[in-house]
Amino acid sequence: MTRTKDYSQESTETVAFPNPRHFPGIDGIVYVGGNLAVSTLKQAYATGIFPWPVEGYPLLWHCPDARGILEFKDLRIPKSLQRFRRQANYCVRFNTCFKDVIEACAKQKRSGQDSTWILPNFIPAYEKFHNAGYAHSIEVWDEDNNLLGGLYGVYINGVFSGESMFHRASNASKIALISLIECLQEKGIEWMDIQMVTPLLERLGGRYVSRLDFLDLLEKEKKAGASHKLKFP
Repeated sequence: MTRTKDYSQESTETVAFPNPRHFPGIDGIVYVGGNLAVSTLKQAYATGIFPWPVEGYPLLWHCPDARGILEFKDLRIPKSLQRFRRQANYCVRFNTCFKDVIEACAKQKRSGQDSTWILPNFIPAYEKFHNAGYAHSIEVWDEDNNLLGGLYGVYINGVFSGESMFHRASNASKIALISLIECLQEKGIEWMDIQMVTPLLERLGGRYVSRLDFLDLLEKEKKAGASHKLKFP
């Protein structure tokens, strides 16, 4: 699948998504069309659904059969990365330049991909989501205040969903991820949604669970009464 098509954001009406527990869709596609309004994105992530456009189609929304998660009890940080992190003169910040991070993620070269799913109209949509308090950036800076790497994701109902990472220097995105996990752990959060298990995330302890198991995890967090929003340092 190639994520290349652009979509209109003219409509701001909240989409009524089907319950993916009862409607698995086709190849994990549970809804076609809609918009990227804040209310729509909030409803999607709260029900385990995320947008993933495919070339030549209307906007597609996914809740895949296999969902990547990272349980923090399974986190494995290589000793080389631990050593690099101690020695590197990097500074980690939260939510200071969300637009820069998402734009850098859109430009990041990735193995096996000839284009990005972070289309031009996704950036202002997720900026609005960020301004509303639901999307977050984690950034790694050097001593000269250069942005070296980072990631962004969405937090709804006690669950952080990682969306994309980028790096301009060695290990910068990994340090952003580990810093995020440490912050989530401090708040009593035990796992995060990683959507897909890349080789890097697998090495760190990521694994796939079934759609129903993932939705059970979402429901558990929702019942626990976690806030929709997350405050970082």
